[in-house]
Amino acid sequence: MTENELVATYPRLWHMAHDGAWPALQAHGLMSASALVDAYGCSGAERNALLRTRRPQSVLLERDGLPGAMLRDQKPMSDAALGGCLTDGTTPAEWYELLNSRSFFWLSHDRIWRLLRARAYRGAAQTVLTLDTRSLVAAHRERIWLSPINSGSTLFKPQPRGQATFSRIADFPFAERARARKPENNVVELLVEHSVPDLAAYVLAVHRVRDDRILEEIWHSPRARENDHP
Repeated sequence: MTENELVATYPRLWHMAHDGAWPALQAHGLMSASALVDAYGCSGAERNALLRTRRPQSVLLERDGLPGAMLRDQKPMSDAALGGCLTDGTTPAEWYELLNSRSFFWLSHDRIWRLLRARAYRGAAQTVLTLDTRSLVAAHRERIWLSPINSGSTLFKPQPRGQATFSRIADFPFAERARARKPENNVVELLVEHSVPDLAAYVLAVHRVRDDRILEEIWHSPRARENDHP
């Protein structure tokens, strides 16, 4: 896949954060779970529990001099199902650690709305960011990976996964997969290693959403278009 194909097919990206997260994201960028855990000084058994095992609930991180930060839960994952679909010798602990080392973005409206309407999240308001794909990719291409599956879910029919699930843009078999798949099921996730400290530079709009309704627009860029929303 070329960068031009990626941008032309998926001109917008979406990220779901907890309610009220925008000021911190605007000021400090988007940090992966492992980056947050390091920043908040978690170590030893605590760090291992947060990054190498499933988080059934969101976890609030606190440290003097820093604003509170929320580690999102991993409710869509099941240890039993994950153990049955991992390939190439990857263990569940290694898979959790891999996911926690990256920042995630969705590439389709349908998938971000599917997450917002999921039983685990539809009862609470969420912050949803709409981002410009071209500028984010141009700035962070060397740390970007693409996934053909929802790597953080084992609901329904868990798809096989392992280290080879993630591909660099140039290595992703987009044309081959496009023969039998719609765009939303071709490239499913875009991941950035570690963090996106300059996240605000790529954000076009920020909305507060609950279940199937946009409650309010929190912020928008002068570059945003009318349809830049979840």
